[in-house]
Amino acid sequence: MERTEFEQLYIALYPGLYRLAQSILHNEADAQDAVQQSAVKAWSAADRIRTDSGKAYITRIVINECRNIQRHRRRILPTDRQGGDTDPPLPDSELKAVVESLTETLRLPLLLRYMEGYSEKETAAILRIPQNTLKARLRRAKAKLRDEWMETEEELG
Repeated sequence: MERTEFEQLYIALYPGLYRLAQSILHNEADAQDAVQQSAVKAWSAADRIRTDSGKAYITRIVINECRNIQRHRRRILPTDRQGGDTDPPLPDSELKAVVESLTETLRLPLLLRYMEGYSEKETAAILRIPQNTLKARLRRAKAKLRDEWMETEEELG
């Protein structure tokens, strides 16, 4: 992949990559670090990136960087403080709080597919799972969202 092509792709993907990292890490500085580290790693592998799969390849690098940061955080923070108790709270709406309450295995497919607009095939490739597994996770995530949202509505109601 040529430099200008890589730059254009990364600039186009940056907002979505940042939102994805933020949803995984729940910390602005860590999300920025993950996206920046992924840019460095993707650029070092730019010659191996195919134009048709560049979006999925770079997104996978961001997810891996987020997991690296989470592992590093677990080594530093006591176990009961994982998830960023020391971080300032993000401005939350009820829906965002419900989405954030999902486990990562359900939240990531939902975010990639519906928030970032990846196709089912791309999302499955990014998460390295079969498409049928992705579909099942999406169904479970939507069912949990529906149930949690209904509970929230009843509490507010």
